[in-house]
Amino acid sequence: MPEPPSLPDHLRKMRHEWDLRARENARYYVDTSRKNWSDDEFFTSGEKAIAEDILTDTTNIYQGKDPWKMRVLEIGCGAGRLTRALGKLFGEVHAVDVSGEMIAQARTALAGMPHVHLYQNNGCDLSVIPPLEFDFAYSAIVFQHIASREVIESYVREVARLLRPGALFKFQVQGNLNVDSPPGDTWIGVPFSPAQATAMALRCGFEHRHHYGEGEQYFWLWFFKR
Repeated sequence: MPEPPSLPDHLRKMRHEWDLRARENARYYVDTSRKNWSDDEFFTSGEKAIAEDILTDTTNIYQGKDPWKMRVLEIGCGAGRLTRALGKLFGEVHAVDVSGEMIAQARTALAGMPHVHLYQNNGCDLSVIPPLEFDFAYSAIVFQHIASREVIESYVREVARLLRPGALFKFQVQGNLNVDSPPGDTWIGVPFSPAQATAMALRCGFEHRHHYGEGEQYFWLWFFKR
């Protein structure tokens, strides 16, 4: 087994390789279900995903609030597929991505949405986000590509720093424990068991109340800030 790269080297590699993917075919690497996406197909797929992930779970996510009065956070916005759909639902959206190339494409796609704020971050924390309090955090098809538990846990801890008490962080990790995630890889992420997810939640200031998709590629976790 090769030695894992240092954290700075891993983050530089993440940024470089996701910039390359964005230049080659950003929409394919955001959603690999097809090679060539039209604008309508790409963003409609995002609206469908948000309907499935958010609108079926409003009790946990809204917690009695008007969504147009909620401030939400997205980790790994890519080219804005899900971000644009979030912007149609919530009053204020802040989204980060490690790739400047992805952020540039997302800015173009979301140019008419001034309540959506995009940031290129360093790949492991949320220091670029203003010191605001958030009502909900979300991340989909992102941590499946991160081969470092240290990086994933850093993100989870950072989300806890920004969420209001009781708010939900709903996100996916790789759940297939048979997946081989080489150290330093930027495509195949490290897998989590439910017990590993629960331990991470406790270390980061969350309560792991629910999960779905154990053992699968898309392992959903519901972490509520304590």
